[in-house]
Amino acid sequence: MTNVIARWTARLFAGHDDRFTTRIGLGALVVVAVVMAVAAFWWARPHPMSRVAGDLALGALAGCVLSVLVGPLLAGSTPVRDGVDFFINQIVFFLAVAIAGAVLGFLVVTALGQDYKSQSWKRYAEQLRARPRRVVRR
Repeated sequence: MTNVIARWTARLFAGHDDRFTTRIGLGALVVVAVVMAVAAFWWARPHPMSRVAGDLALGALAGCVLSVLVGPLLAGSTPVRDGVDFFINQIVFFLAVAIAGAVLGFLVVTALGQDYKSQSWKRYAEQLRARPRRVVRR
């Protein structure tokens, strides 16, 4: 969706200004990174890392396919209009930004100690402290 909005914005307002078009494209990539970071932060709290990584990878791939293949069609263009190398670069950049955003979100949730593993260790430590001490008779 971000790609479609960015393409329509560039088409309507940028004209032939390459600087403005580049700014719009960078803004769209920043939005993708922020969405992935928020999703990683949100999902890493109640779920283990293996599930979070799988869910985010699937979401990033689906977003990439929609952004690179469907986005240009909805904006009135074709996916490979600017060449195959540009098409492949779009895929690589999208996935790199999505991975970077997801890693950033997971690092933040881990640094705050709110991820699944940290919470499990916290519950375990609290459970150990909650047990009464055994009295040893002699």
